[in-house]
Amino acid sequence: MDTSGYYQTLLKRRAELIRRLGKIDHDLHELRSPDMEEQAVEAENDEVLEGLGHAGETELKGIDAAIERINNGTYGLCVSCGTPIAPERLALLPATPFCQDCARH
Repeated sequence: MDTSGYYQTLLKRRAELIRRLGKIDHDLHELRSPDMEEQAVEAENDEVLEGLGHAGETELKGIDAAIERINNGTYGLCVSCGTPIAPERLALLPATPFCQDCARH
């Protein structure tokens, strides 16, 4: 399997996530307003940012695992059952470790 296209897609997405996570981290550490009402809004915004940060970190781990599978020659094989993952599925979800059947379970 030619993995070069997937590898480039994963690297690009990884770079996007790292930039986004850096911005989230920066935004979470900005100075807060002295206004109590504004602080309440900022706290709500922080919760949303933290959720986005956690989701981004999870996606980043999946991308790193996919890159590792490319490097060790197992990319495109389901980590659960070992069957090939459909190219259409990899095109939509290049970091997926599972074939469609195993993803359902």
